[in-house]
Amino acid sequence: MAVPADRAPGFAGPGVGWSAPDPMTSVARAHRIARNLREGLSGTGVKAAARDLRRLLRARAVVLTGLSGEWVQAGTPNDPQGAAKLIDKVLHTETRQGRPPLTAVPLHSSAELVGVLLVSGRVSGSAVSRAGEWIEDSLERGRLESTAQQAARSELRALRSEISPHFVYNALTVIGSLIRSEPDRSRELVLDFADFIRYGLARNREYATVSDEFHAIETYLALQRAVLGSRLRVQIRVAPDVLAVSVPYLVLQPLVENAVRHGIQPAFVGDDGAGLVQVSGEAAGSDLVISVEDDGVGMDPAEAEEILAGRGSENSVGLANVDRRLRSIYGAWYGLVLETARGAGTKVIFRVPMFQPGVVPR
Repeated sequence: MAVPADRAPGFAGPGVGWSAPDPMTSVARAHRIARNLREGLSGTGVKAAARDLRRLLRARAVVLTGLSGEWVQAGTPNDPQGAAKLIDKVLHTETRQGRPPLTAVPLHSSAELVGVLLVSGRVSGSAVSRAGEWIEDSLERGRLESTAQQAARSELRALRSEISPHFVYNALTVIGSLIRSEPDRSRELVLDFADFIRYGLARNREYATVSDEFHAIETYLALQRAVLGSRLRVQIRVAPDVLAVSVPYLVLQPLVENAVRHGIQPAFVGDDGAGLVQVSGEAAGSDLVISVEDDGVGMDPAEAEEILAGRGSENSVGLANVDRRLRSIYGAWYGLVLETARGAGTKVIFRVPMFQPGVVPR
């Protein structure tokens, strides 16, 4: 987020010993403070944030403490005992205490007290207040980012738990029926089923390669073709140059499952009485474009909007979850695009950068 230079904590106006700081340096430090406070006042970046705050304020010392009362400081306060009493007083009153050369202000996040900022030195009261506001803003952004990440992980857990019991039952029934008549094919389907379950229930995995995702849908579609027979036709095309690209884990399977369950199965179409699912992945400039298309029953475009907004039926939660995960990871401009109409099938497309910091299979 861009920070206007006149709102960075170091820009409080002249005071004792004050000299105008370099604007670019101050803004860079303000950004570092925000980044280092993402994990809160007990995170690993607090000490670095205290050092940058001290430089911005040109203070003798800066102390940051959470509700535990444990200090993280840069420099040494001119009156350590007085500083300790001041911090304790603020923690119990939630009001600003003291004045230069020793000032303490409460820090809040979501309207709750989370800690104290103490500044030692001849720093103007307005500068200390502005520093406190900046810290509160940084803590709140960090809390919101953490909440968004937790929500994304919850949605991923929801996707893992969405393996249809009906599909599992049908797949196992078909495999069982082939044991005597087609033992080799039955053995292959058992291996496909094991791969599908192993991948779908893998834990501690946030990202995968395009190759992994396409392999997962190939096993899923092999099982569906065993269940549905010739009524389901499949075309899969993926360009070799995108196979190693990293994408969110389980981003593709819900789209393919939606095409089969809600596009093809409700009404088999086509002159030969079969439904077609087409999946493709290719590069478009610096982006990866993946599409899943079926020639099934389709839906009203207004219904598609409701689904992506998370207001569809329980059966459509997978699409909404994938859309939110994409936007959370890549930004608001990225997400699912649905092209559909009643009786005209459905095409789901998403476009993401082929290289995104932090999106690495592990």
